[in-house]
Amino acid sequence: MKNTALTHVHEALGAKMVPFAGYNMPVLYEGVTVEHETVRKGVGVFDVSHMGEFFLKGENALALLQKITTNDASKLVPGKAQYTCMPNNTGGIVDDLIIYMIQENEYMLVVNASNIEKDWNWISQHNDLNVEMENRSEDWSLLAIQGPKAAEAMQSLTEVDLSAIKFYTFEITDFAGIPNVVVSATGYTGSGGFEVYVKNEDVEALWKKVFEAGADWGIKPIGLAARDTLRLEMGYCLYGNDITDTTSPIEAGLSWITKFSKDFVNAEALKAQKENGVSRKLVAFEMTERGIPRKDYEIVNTAGEVIGQVTSGTMSPSLSKGIGLGYVTIENSKVATDILIQIRKKQIPAKVVKLPFYKG
Repeated sequence: MKNTALTHVHEALGAKMVPFAGYNMPVLYEGVTVEHETVRKGVGVFDVSHMGEFFLKGENALALLQKITTNDASKLVPGKAQYTCMPNNTGGIVDDLIIYMIQENEYMLVVNASNIEKDWNWISQHNDLNVEMENRSEDWSLLAIQGPKAAEAMQSLTEVDLSAIKFYTFEITDFAGIPNVVVSATGYTGSGGFEVYVKNEDVEALWKKVFEAGADWGIKPIGLAARDTLRLEMGYCLYGNDITDTTSPIEAGLSWITKFSKDFVNAEALKAQKENGVSRKLVAFEMTERGIPRKDYEIVNTAGEVIGQVTSGTMSPSLSKGIGLGYVTIENSKVATDILIQIRKKQIPAKVVKLPFYKG
């Protein structure tokens, strides 16, 4: 089990620690609902240093990214980030990731913790373009400072106008007295804020400064349990649940990051899926009666036939009702379709809805 550079800090704060993607991670501090509300209304800090960081450099770096990812990386300029995914050869997804364009011919890829080795091997296998690759996952830490008050609370730590950093753009700047910090207007919560990338040796000092700066705004540390409820209220996909090696970007509702204006791994098969349609689709649903949906629960139609399964589910702290994502047959995927979730021995009514669940 690996530790992040802040594991001892979380333990000292009394966090409940759990194994997650090979790391010892804080799952909660005070409780999911309190932490969730802190991020929705104020500002909270997640240690997500388990995420992986790869650096790609060289004149063919863009060509390699265009080959291995579905989105059009040629649209990136220095200071811009892009959400994308890497398709495999069999119609599934190797991983979803964010690409940061640092400067001409230099990119940072941020990948899921559980996929670091798999992703590295996959990219290496496709790197016949002599692109210089570096895996810095063990050297970098990542704090997600999230919530509507994040910019205001953190402004004293930098001369950069944080409120001017647009969504999916970033600055490399002095932050909390630390040089060359990547401050990115990205996150997994739907409530605004920043993701801050810093070297391991600087992260403890950064953590302290962040909490000092945010004290007047009621800043709190937030665990991975609230991270999950926050992302689910937005309908953001989680790798290993809603997208996997066997789900295609088209089925998963990721056509918007799948650009057929270029050639990429398995593009022809995915293009055929888009043109001819798919047999199942990832949908969002709300429980219409009391019940909490969980991963792998069966989804049933009103005739009692199994039509799919839940991939993510929880009790929404913001909406006070059960919500979830799951794959269903295409004929049951329309918004407002009545479905049932098999919760133990009962079939509880639910309805297909449009994302996001949480409108803010």
